[in-house]
Amino acid sequence: MEARAQARYVRVTPMKARRVVDLVRGMNATEAQAVLRFSPQAATVPVGKVLDSAIANAAHNHDHTDASTLYVKEAYVDEGPTLKRFRPRAQGRAYRIRKRTSHITVVVGSKEGTR
Repeated sequence: MEARAQARYVRVTPMKARRVVDLVRGMNATEAQAVLRFSPQAATVPVGKVLDSAIANAAHNHDHTDASTLYVKEAYVDEGPTLKRFRPRAQGRAYRIRKRTSHITVVVGSKEGTR
């Protein structure tokens, strides 16, 4: 049994989101929620929401109400579209600013021997 959740077009850079996702990959789901709650990175907020959604999807779609038997089976971040902006510089020049977006995916599964 596995349940997935995905957040697309999140305004956080993929490199910063991957740092957070690497912390929780393979962890117990409730333990991963605690780690995300107390991590200082800004990307923990959207990653935590996706993890909460994946746990809720497991409970709703697969009648898997016990979150303590779930673990983070897969967690990855893909790059979304980049918003391109320009910053005025001296002597009429313009520098490009890239505002990157991410697609965050979390898959939770139940451990072997349960349900």
